[in-house]
Amino acid sequence: MKVLIVDDEPVMRHIASKILSQKYEIVTASSGIEAIELFASEKPDLILSDLRMPEMDGYEMHRILHEKFELAVPVIFMTADESAESESIGFALGAADYIRKPCKADVLLKRVENVMNNLDKVRGLTVQASTDPMTGLLNKAYARLEIDKLIKTKAGALLMIDLDSFKLVNDVYGHALGDCVLISAVELIKRIMQPGDLAGRLGGDEFVCYLCNVTAESALQEKAIFLNDELIYFAKKFLGEDFEIPLGVSVGVAINDMQSDYEKLLALADAALYQVKQHGKHGLAISGEKSQSEKDETKLTQMILSERNIGQAAYFVDEETFKHIYRLLNRIAVFQNQSLHLLSFVVQADSEPDFKLRLFKLLNNSDCITQAGDKILVLIFGRDIDSQLVSWKEFQVVCEVIK
Repeated sequence: MKVLIVDDEPVMRHIASKILSQKYEIVTASSGIEAIELFASEKPDLILSDLRMPEMDGYEMHRILHEKFELAVPVIFMTADESAESESIGFALGAADYIRKPCKADVLLKRVENVMNNLDKVRGLTVQASTDPMTGLLNKAYARLEIDKLIKTKAGALLMIDLDSFKLVNDVYGHALGDCVLISAVELIKRIMQPGDLAGRLGGDEFVCYLCNVTAESALQEKAIFLNDELIYFAKKFLGEDFEIPLGVSVGVAINDMQSDYEKLLALADAALYQVKQHGKHGLAISGEKSQSEKDETKLTQMILSERNIGQAAYFVDEETFKHIYRLLNRIAVFQNQSLHLLSFVVQADSEPDFKLRLFKLLNNSDCITQAGDKILVLIFGRDIDSQLVSWKEFQVVCEVIK
């Protein structure tokens, strides 16, 4: 930890430096003006300052540091003045301690140690209150506060990042392995950041990130591609090379015009994220801008209707989408004399993760699956399932062939 010693007397600076250098890194200044100049570059953890100095006394230095840097480090004043009034003024300004000269070496060291120990406790509580315990990122409340400050001083881009199909990873592989994938995603988000950038967890698998001085669409697209490619790499590392769930990352972006605040940019990024979700997921959209593909109506229509990253696993959809798919396939089955099987599984709680994983491996990529409450529904179109029913019933589940 670093202490900035401020005193116009060289002898006092030397003595204090020699005492405190046993435990701390020391920086010295011969005046309040010099201390203010050094503060931004040195970033001390504590200031030990003489109170009575020419040109600028300790009180004035303390006031200017507060105004200029929003001073958040403790200040200990030293003085030969024995009046109670000067001590009262010092504490009224927010001084952490007040030491009278001359003081013994062990007393000075102990007083500084006490303040530093309290500082550690306060910082620990601050970190605990401001960070998400699982990911180490800023929590939702502090992300809003800290990113809002950054937005007002640095141009850049606010990214709203959402993991695609992450719930399915938890459902099929269990929350322990799902957490491994989530932590990997957080580490990848950190890798697209530079010093000074900030990121927070909004909740679940949704994150916010502010990238300073990054506004070019090409640079942002590269980051989205990196996140998607690397996330699949880590997912297969944890879950196996046969991992086929359409996991990915959707990113909505709002460019900071230096006239917006956090809430406005977050709303814009959220709207852009919605567009990505509607257009196939696993990509990036910038609020207020049209991508090249959107300028081409044919490509846009194809992008909206197409499924991306088709793998060998069954098509997992939400319950409402499942209903529409069933109605369409039922029409085709009736008019083209095709077979359509609707299976309903009620899974025992202790076998649910294992069952879902094994079921995914048995189904084809032309099959469709959803979860409706405590049931798992499967649509199988155009093929015989009698041989597979035996295998499914071995999972100790109740399986009903509705049609």
